[in-house]
Amino acid sequence: MIKKTTLAFLLLTACQISQAQFKYPATPERPVVDDYFGTKVTDSYRWLEDMNSPEVQKWFKDESDYTNSIVKTISGRDILFKRMKEIQALGGDQYGSIKQVGDNYYYVKNKKEESVNKLYFRKGKNGTEILLLDPNTIKKGTTITNFIISPDNKKLAVTISEDGAEVCDLKIMDLQSKKFITDKLTPIWSEFNFEFTPDSKSIIYTQMATRDNKSDDFLKNMKSLLHIIGTDPKTDKILASKDNNPELNLLKEQFPETSFSDNYDYIVLNIGSTKNEEFSFYAPISELSKSKINWKPLVKYEDEITGSHILGDKIFFITHKNAPNYKIGYTSIKNPDFANPTILVPETDKVLRRLRKSKNFIFYALSDGINQETFQINVKTFEKKLIELPIGANGGFALNPRQNDEMKLFNNNWITPTVDYDYNAMTGKLEKSTQLSSNGAFPDFNKDYAVKEIEIPSHDGVMVPLSIIYPKNIKMDGSTPCYITGYGGYGFSQYPYFVGPTLMTLLEQNVVVAFAHIRGGGEKGNKWHTDGMKANKPNTWKDFIACSEYLVKEKYTSKEKLIGNGVSMGGVLIGRSITERPDLYKVALVEVGCTNSLRMETTPNGPNQIPEIGTLKNPEDVKHILEMDSQSKVKKGVKYPAVLVRTGINDPRVTPWEPGKFAAILQNSTASENPILLHVNYQNGHHSSDLDVWYGDEADMYAFALWQVGDPRFQIKK
Repeated sequence: MIKKTTLAFLLLTACQISQAQFKYPATPERPVVDDYFGTKVTDSYRWLEDMNSPEVQKWFKDESDYTNSIVKTISGRDILFKRMKEIQALGGDQYGSIKQVGDNYYYVKNKKEESVNKLYFRKGKNGTEILLLDPNTIKKGTTITNFIISPDNKKLAVTISEDGAEVCDLKIMDLQSKKFITDKLTPIWSEFNFEFTPDSKSIIYTQMATRDNKSDDFLKNMKSLLHIIGTDPKTDKILASKDNNPELNLLKEQFPETSFSDNYDYIVLNIGSTKNEEFSFYAPISELSKSKINWKPLVKYEDEITGSHILGDKIFFITHKNAPNYKIGYTSIKNPDFANPTILVPETDKVLRRLRKSKNFIFYALSDGINQETFQINVKTFEKKLIELPIGANGGFALNPRQNDEMKLFNNNWITPTVDYDYNAMTGKLEKSTQLSSNGAFPDFNKDYAVKEIEIPSHDGVMVPLSIIYPKNIKMDGSTPCYITGYGGYGFSQYPYFVGPTLMTLLEQNVVVAFAHIRGGGEKGNKWHTDGMKANKPNTWKDFIACSEYLVKEKYTSKEKLIGNGVSMGGVLIGRSITERPDLYKVALVEVGCTNSLRMETTPNGPNQIPEIGTLKNPEDVKHILEMDSQSKVKKGVKYPAVLVRTGINDPRVTPWEPGKFAAILQNSTASENPILLHVNYQNGHHSSDLDVWYGDEADMYAFALWQVGDPRFQIKK
């Protein structure tokens, strides 16, 4: 009894020391007990979920102010931000979303001294550049998320967002006058498809029920609509919705998106969700003129198709059905039979990914988990050909997949700036881009840094890929800080990409940067994804822990210098890593992270996550959701690492209270002297297209991390 009392006193004293050093805003504990099929869980921070409450809003503001009072005074923080801007400028002007209509080219460009993309046009690749839209003229904090050009080349439709919110307005510009017409379609999610009809007189699009991300109807009950340009949007015709089309058996959280086939013969209805597998219907375009479309089934979930394109009278697709590494085939669009297709590319020991198309070709990537080769298939002759690009993570897109076979290809590596290529699939002509491509000149980062691609054994012996970028002059004695990140969700693969201004700035501070290609991702095919889902989700953070332990064991770093990072669904990864192994990390950076999976389903975006993590309505799923819930694993009296939790107040994907609650419980529970800070960005959502906002957040996080690992250049100013 004496020993227990002494231990309790010591833990209390440790907590008091922590609280004495950092005067966090007060966060009352108001316990709520939930019973999950016999398992009782106490949540003392449920009250923080009411984002409309003045008390909660004040708490977030107080936390934000407190964090800024510390982070903004770290010496070196502003130097990091400035260096990111300098590296950005070295890259020159950056081009994106290039679209070709005839001899006209439309694109967004971020000039080296600017922070947001603007929309431009030129006649011919070498033509005079003409500015079409500067989003700053609409309102500060406005960004362009997507745009399309009408088939007659007379109109442009563009989606615009404010302050990092992913809910947009769609506006239509008359290209001759360069002025917007009065039509405004809203609210629209930034990633949803919208297209002009072939006569350029109408637009098909998906409308959200509300733009209020606090509403339970947010990301639910959406409608696919047809808007006739020049008419009142209230009169837009419903093409598909849960209420209008009960025969489709849509769930309220599924997204009905429509598109046209390459030759406009068909209209396709894709039922979107977080599932990788497609679920779709189709109809002849003649149905568009009818009061209600007679949708016919096309692709079912059980077909396990993750990408498809209709070209002519065939539908080409990629599937993992009986092929975990995927295969590519086709069937007739008039009588689709996915059970007995013609297989064009059978499964191999490498992973097939990224099905793309141009007018006469489909393209795919063959990956060893890191590097990717790009191939093309002629859809008429079925001739296959390797496109001779340098080794790396290769990819690309068609400039106008309906009109021609002109491509913009790119070659990516971790520390080598992306190289763009112009490619014509019909002629086979491949050359480095001289137009509509970055015109900067980076230094040769390969002189000072090296990349090592290895595989390390995880907790169960499975080999996990690990990419390590490190200074060539590194002392392998554990004295170097190391930043390790991962994701592990939705089958998303983290292939090499030029780390650019942010992580290159971190590398320049003599920091090792590592990418753990953990289960839950797709680097090793579909099984790699499913082995990190639901009941298998612990593999995600156990793989991450194994990669972290390897870096310590091999003396790339030490526990006192190790910085762990996770973003969004990666919040499960980093949250569970530090609650399972709080001794392993000196710093944890939790960015807009899913750290309270037990409560995710109650959020507007929560039901969309059910295919990935399961549902609270299923007793078996609940066991796994309990295991991946980081908040409920935080214990009082445990010495947790230094933690910076980041959220965007306009985040529609991970509602701000989820990261907020994680910061609160850590502040009230940790027995260490390490700071636990909540970084709240009031100009941001889940992410930002404004580079100054993005770089500012990254500079704050890196300065915090470098301060905590003891870098003398990054300390609190006296």
